Amino acid sequence: MAWNEKYYSLAGHIICVRLETPWTFKELTGEQKQLVERLRRGEDIGIIPVPADRTESLSVNEQLMGKEAMTREKWDTLSPEEKDAFRHDLDFEQYAPFEESASTPLLTLRVHAGVPAELEASRAQWKLMTAVDEILPFYYGYRLGGKTLYEYFPAKGVRAGYFVMNEDYSEGDYYPCERMGARTTLMQINTSLMIQFTFASAALSTILLHASVTRLEGKAQLFFGVSGTGKSTHSRLWHEYVQESDLMNDDNPIIRLQDGKVLVYGTPWSGKTLCYRRVVAPVRALVRLEQAPENRIERLDPLQAYASVVAATSTIRWDSSIMDKIIPTVERLAMTIPCFQLSCRPDEEAVRVCREAVMSC
Repeated sequence: MAWNEKYYSLAGHIICVRLETPWTFKELTGEQKQLVERLRRGEDIGIIPVPADRTESLSVNEQLMGKEAMTREKWDTLSPEEKDAFRHDLDFEQYAPFEESASTPLLTLRVHAGVPAELEASRAQWKLMTAVDEILPFYYGYRLGGKTLYEYFPAKGVRAGYFVMNEDYSEGDYYPCERMGARTTLMQINTSLMIQFTFASAALSTILLHASVTRLEGKAQLFFGVSGTGKSTHSRLWHEYVQESDLMNDDNPIIRLQDGKVLVYGTPWSGKTLCYRRVVAPVRALVRLEQAPENRIERLDPLQAYASVVAATSTIRWDSSIMDKIIPTVERLAMTIPCFQLSCRPDEEAVRVCREAVMSC
């Protein structure tokens, strides 16, 4: 059994990813290495937020990240060995700006070559805790003794693999099912790392928030709300109309309370937008969005702020022990940081109304 491993720093927490052969970390091109170094330094390379109705930005961002799509013409020129290597090459470019030298990790995720027979044989002992199977991708959460287990389905009837965490969430194992290629496997690795990070860091005044983050004059505004309310759209409008602002993350930033400060960090998890900057900024304001026929903003009281923020926290609500650890962080956040409700249209005036309110804090 051969393993390769890499370490990454997320909001000051070290995570380790170990790959069992035949899985490998895809080698970055020279151009990508230069780009990663810029992202490591926190530079703004021009990544544009990608709202659902602006998918043309996807290809623009991929070009900025130096990604080259595999074509049928190129595939036909590869040898059988090269094709097999491609199927097992995991593109960790999104994590590369956060890479660190070996250190004691908060958590370790091991990616195995396949599913051990004894895991599937133990199914009768799994206790179902949650089922998310209304909109793809599906997943199911179970207890297996003192362990937590997830089962992933990227498509109906297609099981991608299993993710198992130990009792204190410091050790995780992802077992991909047979015939799963690199792209599907990487998607499940991302999901597994986000889950494991949420669990392992919950007691360390750290949360993941489902939000889009812009920075202006050194401080950050976090836009959040239920899915489809326009977080990426509003960030894009800031990108267009507030030239001195920049995008820190567009989907899952990390918030950490440190030394009396509330800080937000860029992460490898940014939805469609590919914004993987190693940046940190103090949080100026939290802004909950809702669509409306006119633009208006009001400040929420701490109780309203708490209810809004806890709903946007990326966590597993069926696990009461994790919620008990996350709630004190959300409470401090709601008591410390101004929180607003922005009812808005997708236009320039919405940005002006929002900016005037948050900059007055």
